[in-house]
Amino acid sequence: MKRTIVLLLTLLFPAFLAAKVQVVVSIVPEKTFVEKIAKELADVTVMVAPGASPATYEPKPSQMKAIAKADLYFAIGVPFERAWLPRFAAQNPGMKIVDITEGIRKMPMDSHHHHGNRESEIGNRETRHSLDPHVWLSPPLVKIQAKNIALALESVDPAHKDIYERNLKKFLQEIEQLDRELKKRLAPCRGSAMMVFHPSWGYFARTYGLRQIPIEIEGKEPKSKEIVRLIREAKEEGVRTLFVQPQFSKRSAEVIARSIGAKIVEADSLSADWSENLLDIAKKVCEASK
Repeated sequence: MKRTIVLLLTLLFPAFLAAKVQVVVSIVPEKTFVEKIAKELADVTVMVAPGASPATYEPKPSQMKAIAKADLYFAIGVPFERAWLPRFAAQNPGMKIVDITEGIRKMPMDSHHHHGNRESEIGNRETRHSLDPHVWLSPPLVKIQAKNIALALESVDPAHKDIYERNLKKFLQEIEQLDRELKKRLAPCRGSAMMVFHPSWGYFARTYGLRQIPIEIEGKEPKSKEIVRLIREAKEEGVRTLFVQPQFSKRSAEVIARSIGAKIVEADSLSADWSENLLDIAKKVCEASK
């Protein structure tokens, strides 16, 4: 009998040690951050697939299965979370939901000023109450998110605390190096205007001394009057490049680009290759400012 118990323990103990933390995240860049810190100690499921929009996303049945067995959910403040996080919590009451933006002061979503009527003034007030969720596009803010991720992993898997802390330290060093490189690359074009369809790049612009000019307003295509004003502003600013995201329509951007002789360039705010993506965007922004 004792030999049987010993044999069972011998077989089960390695499996216990090999059990991974089950993590669910909202967007692809979060997966990159978690994997930097957890390495092989976690399995990470992403809710919003590449090419999809966090504003219109709805989970698939297979993803709800991942929620049902998850230990951690890392929230980041994207739109779909408002409706779905309570449902995820009901699906798995034992899952710990962690806001990885804790400690970050979010700024209002960037939008254009409207003039001329009461409806526009109401729209402006609504815009001011909408906070920008795109905190993963500013390396200094990602340092805060990384620390929150590490603390949460340690809370559900204290046996590997030393590993998480070691990996966090290395990741923070990588972020600092990236930040230095971005400052160096963007120094020659500080103050440049960055015209974008969806206002994803507000934190990036603020961190590196750029000015974001969004085309979209509160998730809506601009009307004809607004397009005329945007064309005028783009000409005044000398805009030669319009940045668009694969998750959104390019129609308005193409109209403006044709009118001012600018080119359309893709800037994916949800890229998995987070650091290389930011370096690539920095290069494109400076090229556009010459």
